[in-house]
Formats: sequence, structure tokens, C-alpha cells
Amino acid sequence: MKRPPLIDRRRILRGAAQVAGLLLLGGCDNLSRSDWFPRLLSRAEGLTRRAQRLVVAQRALAQEYTESDLSPVFPSNGTHDPNDPAYQALAQKNFADWRLEIGGLVKSPAGFSLSELRQFPSRTQITRHDCVEGWSAIGKWKGVPLGELLARVQPLRSARYAVFFCADPDDDDRYYYESIDFEDAYHPQTIIAYELNDQPLPIANGAPARLRVERQLGYKMAKYVMRIELVETFHSIAGGKGGYWEDQGYEWYAGI
Repeated sequence: MKRPPLIDRRRILRGAAQVAGLLLLGGCDNLSRSDWFPRLLSRAEGLTRRAQRLVVAQRALAQEYTESDLSPVFPSNGTHDPNDPAYQALAQKNFADWRLEIGGLVKSPAGFSLSELRQFPSRTQITRHDCVEGWSAIGKWKGVPLGELLARVQPLRSARYAVFFCADPDDDDRYYYESIDFEDAYHPQTIIAYELNDQPLPIANGAPARLRVERQLGYKMAKYVMRIELVETFHSIAGGKGGYWEDQGYEWYAGI
């Protein structure tokens, strides 16, 4: 089956985002406070998500590239060095004391050091990072497939989402977080990455470990991951939209 042209879908998604932004900037506060308008946006996002899922199902893997395609520099977007004392203490010891905690709706909560993550089966992939700001870069990532970690902790049947809690706060001391559903969590290209371009993950790019979920836009790929919690719903977490950026109005499903 012929792939739909990727660039056309991006223009559609960006156009929709621009229209939504214009509405909000144009003084539509009354709409956002109404009962019907948020429901309309939610339904529209649901339709978009289902349509994207149909397209994604036709191309199981995001495109992968060769080392000759690597970008000379892989930019650092968002936080460059978390302003968090606990994180800074871990960084000073080269993350020797860092542990990735996994809990929530699981049978066997667990924590893994960086060296323990490296003992899991790994995956290396060269993929393109597409930022909602308009830039792209190709990098070589190595890490443990998230599915391997989930197999270790054994999710309960009620678990539907994986929520990633990060070490970096914004200027208002609100910490970044992100979430994905189990379809993406078990996708073979969804990894907890600890290397970029054959080197330990730099702090600017999310050290010691970050999420890579290659079939979505870059803002879904949480950096400085400290904890993963499996939940049935994310409505009671922070702003209730499933992620820091989603709480600011971004779509929860950012498929490309």
C-alpha cells in the first residue's frame, strides 16, 4: 500500500494548530470557558488521533536512516540543564546514584540504575526528530525498549498509560512530564535512550535517560526521566491533559 505523503499531513496538523492558536489569541476566552467548546476540541482531537492511528498502522515503523544522514549537531530543545538540586547532585557523580523508578499499576515495582539499564536487551536506531517549532535533526539513539522494562514490572490489566516524570522544572517550578498509551509504549522503536551518536547521552539532550517515541513529534519525548508510573487515567495528574505541553494546549497525540 502506498504511503500517504508525510509533508501533506504535517501541513494539515500545523494548520489546525495555527487555527486553534489564532482563536485563542483572538480573544476567545469565553469559548474556552464554555461547556461545549472544550468538548468540541476534545472530540476533534479524538478524531485526529484515530485517523493518525489508521495511517500509523499502515507503516509500523518510523523511517530509519544511515550514519551518513546524521545531523552535524543534534540541537538541545527546551531545558539545557535542569535547575533542580537533586538532579545536579546526581550529575556531579556522573549519575552513578541515579535510578529509574517504575511503579503505579504494576505487580512488581522496580528501580534500575544506569548500568542495570545497559544490561537489558538494547535497540539502536537512527531516526529523525521533528520539533513542533519547525526544525528537524537526525540522530543515532541507543537504549532499552520500554516494552522490556514493562515486562519486568508486569503491568496490571487496568493500566492504560505510561506517565514519565522528569527532573526539569520550568520557571514557575512546574515539573515537566509526559504520557503515552500502551500501543506506543510497546512499539519496538519506543526506547529509554541512554546514548546519542555512540556517546553517553549529554545533559543538554536529556541525560541520563530520555524517552524516544519515534512516531510522534519531539515534545512527546520527555528528557531527564526520573520515574515512570503506569496509570488507568492521567486526568488527576497536574493539569489533567497528559503532559506538560498538553496542559498548555498542545495535542496529547502528536503523531507524524
